[in-house]
Amino acid sequence: MKRADFPEPVIALISELKRLPGVGPRSAERIAVWLLQSPKSNVSPLADSLVFAKQVVHACSVCGFFATDGGCDLCDDITRDNGILCVVEQATDVLPLERSGAYRGRYHCLGGKLSPLDRVSPDDLRIPSLVRRVETSADGVEVILALGSDVEGEATANYLAEILRGRNCQLTRIAQGLPAGGGLEHADELTLMRAMQGRRSI
Repeated sequence: MKRADFPEPVIALISELKRLPGVGPRSAERIAVWLLQSPKSNVSPLADSLVFAKQVVHACSVCGFFATDGGCDLCDDITRDNGILCVVEQATDVLPLERSGAYRGRYHCLGGKLSPLDRVSPDDLRIPSLVRRVETSADGVEVILALGSDVEGEATANYLAEILRGRNCQLTRIAQGLPAGGGLEHADELTLMRAMQGRRSI
């Protein structure tokens, strides 16, 4: 006797949901069933907003943060301090720093970190544009390396320090108030504030 299973469209939906980060097979199944059966679910606005966001949101060509055709909120903010440039791994790392209220300068999102095991080399990151931003800064800039304290984050920080040393910048690194092996997305505002205030030269 053939075993009962979801219809093919539901199986396809579950397969797509499983591809999302942090969503396992059971979670994907629960989400799919809820979307299809719950009277509270309204899939049309969800699908429309997803398609719209995918069409209009892109990485800012200057800083790498989320931008739209209307521009980048960070780069367009004239009240920010142009003399400080905070380098982070991912665009999502900007948000915890912003919520801490400890920083009002500019950002540069690398788009990842060096990881030979994952085949991420310097050519895969936004390092050339970082060097250009430093070199074209009129009065010099403080470059704050706000990278994770895991092995890859340390390797990336050391690599950036090597290529930026001697250029038109002062290099600092946020204090190691972050948990070992953790990234910015897991730190609370107080930890990030202390880490930012306690940065040191490297």
